[in-house]
Amino acid sequence: MGRGRKRGGRGEGGRYKKAKPDEYRTDLIEKADMKNERFYAYYKAQKIVPDDEWEAFLDALRTPLPTTFRVAGSRQIAKSLNDTIRDVHVPSLSDVIFEDQKLPPPVQLPWYPDGLAWQFNVPKKVLRKSPEFKKFHSFLVFETDVGNISRQEAVSMLPPLFLEVEPHHTVMDMCAAPGSKTAQLLEALHAQDTLTSSSTPSGLLIANDSDYKRTHLLIHQSARLPSPAFMVTNLDASNYPHIKLSAASGSSKLLFDRILCDVPCSGDGTIRKNIGIWKSWQPNDGNGLHGLQLRILQRAIKMLKPDGRIVYSTCSLNPVENEAVIAAALESNPEFHLVDVSSKLHELKRRPGMTSWRPTADKAISSTYETYDAFVTANPETAASTKLTSGHWPPMSGHELNLERCMRIYPHQQDSGGFFVAVMERRSAEVKPIRERKRNVEDAAEAPQPESKKPRLENETEHSTTGTPAPEAATSGAELKTIVEGGGGASGGGGGSFKEMPYTFLSPRDETLVSCITRLRLTPNFPSSNVLVRNPEGDVVRSMYLTNDLMKEIILANDFTKIRLTTAGTKVFTKQEGGKGVEAQYRILGEGLPVVLPYTDPKSIVTGNMNILKNLVLSHYPLCTSFEQSFRPILDALELGCHIFKFPPGELDGASLSHDLLVPIWKSGVSVSLMVDKKAKK
Repeated sequence: MGRGRKRGGRGEGGRYKKAKPDEYRTDLIEKADMKNERFYAYYKAQKIVPDDEWEAFLDALRTPLPTTFRVAGSRQIAKSLNDTIRDVHVPSLSDVIFEDQKLPPPVQLPWYPDGLAWQFNVPKKVLRKSPEFKKFHSFLVFETDVGNISRQEAVSMLPPLFLEVEPHHTVMDMCAAPGSKTAQLLEALHAQDTLTSSSTPSGLLIANDSDYKRTHLLIHQSARLPSPAFMVTNLDASNYPHIKLSAASGSSKLLFDRILCDVPCSGDGTIRKNIGIWKSWQPNDGNGLHGLQLRILQRAIKMLKPDGRIVYSTCSLNPVENEAVIAAALESNPEFHLVDVSSKLHELKRRPGMTSWRPTADKAISSTYETYDAFVTANPETAASTKLTSGHWPPMSGHELNLERCMRIYPHQQDSGGFFVAVMERRSAEVKPIRERKRNVEDAAEAPQPESKKPRLENETEHSTTGTPAPEAATSGAELKTIVEGGGGASGGGGGSFKEMPYTFLSPRDETLVSCITRLRLTPNFPSSNVLVRNPEGDVVRSMYLTNDLMKEIILANDFTKIRLTTAGTKVFTKQEGGKGVEAQYRILGEGLPVVLPYTDPKSIVTGNMNILKNLVLSHYPLCTSFEQSFRPILDALELGCHIFKFPPGELDGASLSHDLLVPIWKSGVSVSLMVDKKAKK
C-alpha cells in the first residue's frame, strides 16, 4: 500500500476533511490537477519507460487505484474463505448492471500464490448504491475487522513473497508499521498451521518500527494470527543494536535468515491514491532519503547470516532511492549479490532494474547530470550544500553488479501502483576482493547534515535516540508527508522514555501457573517453562503469555528496555473474576486458543451442535436451562470455569459451518457464555 503517511498532506485530514467521499476525491483531483512539469522532465530524463509508453504511463498514474485485498490467516482457513469468495460472491457479481453499464466482478490477481489475492475496480457510488456490491463491500469490511482479509495494495504484497520465509527462519522486518507485510511474514512462519490449531514455529519474526505509537499497529496486526514466535521492537532501523543470545546457544548474537527492508521513501509510486504528490513532487524528495535508506540496508547486511536473504523495497519510482542504494551497498559488501528472480511469480509483469540514471538537485529540472563530477563542475558554489553525493550516481562497476536483476513495477503494466524490489543474498563461500568503485559508500553519511526532521504523530514529543544515533541524511519536506506505509523514518526512532512493563518468566513450579494448567486440563507436554508475565514482581498476575524457545532465550539474554521490546509472544490466559460464590481463576483467551489447543486433553473438549452454537452467539449469558434437553446434563456436569466447546460442520436456518469450530466458554452457576471478542461473535 505504498509508503505515504496518511496523516500528511491535504488528502488525509487537511482542508478537504469535511467533504463527502466522492466530493472529497473530485475536489482533490481538481486542486492537484494531476500535472507536474518537474515530474515529467525528471522521469523523461531517467528514461524509466520507453517513449512510446510515456502517455500510457501517465494515463495510468491519473487513474484511481483499484481496490485490492488479500485473504489472510493460516493457509487452510484462507483457502476456505477464498472458496466462499470464488463460489458465492463472484457469481452474484458477474452480471451486475449499474446505470446501464455492466460492472466487472472481482478477479484474482494472477501472480499471487494460490489465488488468495483479489482486485476489483468499481466507483465508490457503486459500493453505496448497488445492492450486490454493497453486500460484498459489507462482507469485506466485516472480514477485515475480524482479521480474515487484509486490505492491501497489490504491489505491497510482493516483498514478503520474494523473501520466501519458512517456519524455521529467523526473520526481521526493519521498518514494519502499520504491518500488512508483517502479517504476511507471520503467516509464512505459521505455514504448518491447521484449521483448528496453531503451530509453534522454531523460528522468529521481529517487527521493528522507530515510532513508538506505530508499533501498536504491529501488535494489532499480530492479533490476527497469534504467535509465540512474534516480537515487536521500537528502535532506529539504521542503528539497530545486536541482539544477544545466551552462551549455551554457541553464538553471542542473533543473526537473521531473512530481512525485509521496506524502507521510508518519497512514495511517488503511490501517486494514484496519494494525489497530493502531483502538486508537491520535486527531486530532492528522493535525494534527501538516499542516505537514510542506504544506512538501513547496510545495517541489515551486518545482521544477516551467510546464505541469508534481504529484500529491499520502496514504493518510489526514483532510481536514486532504488538502484543507487543497491549499488552502493553491493560495492561495499562484495560477499553480497543480487538474485535473479525473474522466473518467480511468472504472471507478474515487471521491468528490469536501471543501470543508468541522471540525478539533479535542481527543483526546476532545467538540467540533469550524467556524472557527479559533471554536477560539481556545473554547480561549484552550491554542490557542497546539496543533498547529492557521488553515491547518488550510477557506479562505474555497474556491469558487475547486475542491477538489471532488480524489479520495477509500473502502473500501466498491470493496473497497480509503482514499486521497486531487489533481492540480495549473502554467499557463504569465499568471495573476490572488494569491487573497484568510484566512490565510498560513506559519502552518503559525509554529506552536509542539516537538522533532520522526523514525521511525528499528534502530541508526540521530541526524543533523543537511545545509544549513539547514526548520522542523519538531509530530509526533505516530503519525508514529513509521504514516508509511506510502514516506514516511519529511522531518525530519532526509539528514543525517550520507555514505559513498557518488564518481562518475567514464571517458574514451571509456580503455584499460580500449576493451578492454571490443572484447572484448564492441559497435558503434561504444555511448555510451562515458556510462560511469561508482564507486571512488576509481587503484583497479581492478570495475564500470561506464551513464547517459543528462541524468544525466551532472547528475552533472558537482553535488557528489554535496551532493545525496547514492545511485545513478545502471544497472550493465552487471563484472569476471570468469579461471580458470587465462584473463586477467581484463569481462562483461555479466544485469540490464544489455537496456540493452546495442541496441549489440551481431547477428552475435556465438549462437542455441541449448530443449535447450541446459535444460542451461544445470540445470547450474552444463556441460561443452562435454555439449551436443548439432551445437552443440559453435559452442562450440569461441567465444573465452574473455562471449557472448550467444539462444533462440527453443519447447517441451520440458512447459516452453514464448513469446518470444525473450537471456542472457549465460561461456565458460571446457572449460565454459560462464549468468550470471544464482539467482532468475532458478530
